[in-house]
Amino acid sequence: MSQFIESIKVEDKEIFLLELHQKRVNQTFSNFGKEGSIDLAKIYKNLQHDEDGLFKLRISYDLDKRIRTQMIPYAIPEIHDFQLVENNSFDYSFKFEDRKELDKMKMKSKAEEIIIVKNNHITDTSFSNILFLKGKEWFTPTTYLLNGVQRQHLLKQKKIKEAEITLQNIKQFSHFQIINALNDFDDMFIYPIDRIINLPGSEEYLDL
Repeated sequence: MSQFIESIKVEDKEIFLLELHQKRVNQTFSNFGKEGSIDLAKIYKNLQHDEDGLFKLRISYDLDKRIRTQMIPYAIPEIHDFQLVENNSFDYSFKFEDRKELDKMKMKSKAEEIIIVKNNHITDTSFSNILFLKGKEWFTPTTYLLNGVQRQHLLKQKKIKEAEITLQNIKQFSHFQIINALNDFDDMFIYPIDRIINLPGSEEYLDL
């Protein structure tokens, strides 16, 4: 049976974006024709977590409501370089635990992290959504693989906008940053666009 995961930010005993995580879990059960769901707030409460600091609460579950939990200390990564990797058939519309296809793409890559290109469009990294900076405004691709909770939250707050971002226009953006449940929107933690080693026009362009 398929296994799914939720990775939830817990900082100083406070759990973040719980409503959006719960909504995604509920949609997963509903999509696969299962009634009911699992209660993330109850799962967290039962852990009796009492440590300060930043943690990733990793909940893996299946459609029979069997769950496993891990509370993992978390440090926001700084990534040395990124590579555009083309995969026109990859689908990650639900947060599956199985990441074999993602790992395979990463292994082929010459960079530390990948940015997946699907049908000429920029999507996500292997573990996050992406924001791109043009002028003073931040944009996120309309062509995401997974509509992450942080992405939804920032759009709702109107801190970011959606845009079609392709191989043709990616160089119009000056910087980018990664966002997910654990990585917040942060103007201090951004990468120049040339941190992507194989931008269109470079010698390494889409070199797999």
